[in-house]
This record gives sequence, C-alpha cells and structure tokens, in this order.
Amino acid sequence: MPIKKELLEILCCPKCKGDIYLNEKEDGLVCDTCRLIYPIKEDIPIMLIDEAIPFESKDHR
Repeated sequence: MPIKKELLEILCCPKCKGDIYLNEKEDGLVCDTCRLIYPIKEDIPIMLIDEAIPFESKDHR
C-alpha cells in the first residue's frame, strides 16, 4: 500500500521543516535541503532524524 497523497502533502522534514517527496523506488522520503532520505518500512515513513540516510549525489531518486 503506497503512501497516500494526502499524507505526503502534510509531511515535512523533521530537521528543517522543508518539503519532502517520495523517491522513485517509493522506499523513502527525500529532503534535498538536508540531503537526507527518511526510509519507509512496512508502509510507514520513519520520520526520525537519527534514522535518516544521508546522500551525496543526485542519484537518490
């Protein structure tokens, strides 16, 4: 079950409060400002800064 559009519209990055979006694999939520990916496990976004995965390149989508 994918994340609902309504949920994506109200979620924001817990670190900078900026916009996030679903990556192409639909297994994470991306914050370009903080350069973090918040993983999605069992259809639940893990919106904890300590659980976020840093990325360096534009290949995160």
